[in-house]
Amino acid sequence: MKNYVKLAGMVAAVMVSSAASATTVTTSFNAKIAIVAACTMTTPADIDFGSTGLITANIDQTTTMNVTCTNTTPYNVGLDKGTNGASVTARLMKHTTLAATIPYSLYTNSTRTSNWGTTIGTDTVAGTGSGTAQTLTIYGRVAPQAAPNPGSYTDAVTVTLTY
Repeated sequence: MKNYVKLAGMVAAVMVSSAASATTVTTSFNAKIAIVAACTMTTPADIDFGSTGLITANIDQTTTMNVTCTNTTPYNVGLDKGTNGASVTARLMKHTTLAATIPYSLYTNSTRTSNWGTTIGTDTVAGTGSGTAQTLTIYGRVAPQAAPNPGSYTDAVTVTLTY
């Protein structure tokens, strides 16, 4: 019994000395990220008014593009006059080899009453980002007109996304 008490005392002493000599140090750190306003857009497909002979009625076509902005980021999308037009209300497709042109218009709405231009707050399309893609439709129209020269006509319109 004496040895048992002695052994128990030694075990207790070792346990006390182990617990007394253990030291713990703690610290912490932060996980951080800064989200800045950002937007991207897809390039719209060409707006193709097809093939025709005489233009005796409106020829309407559409194309779409996607705008993706960070949540709550306001944006505006503008369409310029194109490479051949005099203004955003006088866009022109030019014949590939002749000086001939065909007037056309681009609109922000399906009724084709609101011209799509470049002046923020006047004739651009405004939106607020949601973090997911938002589809914008570009509505085009070639109005009835005198018979143009046969051939291909094109114009290049620049899309500007401001945020």
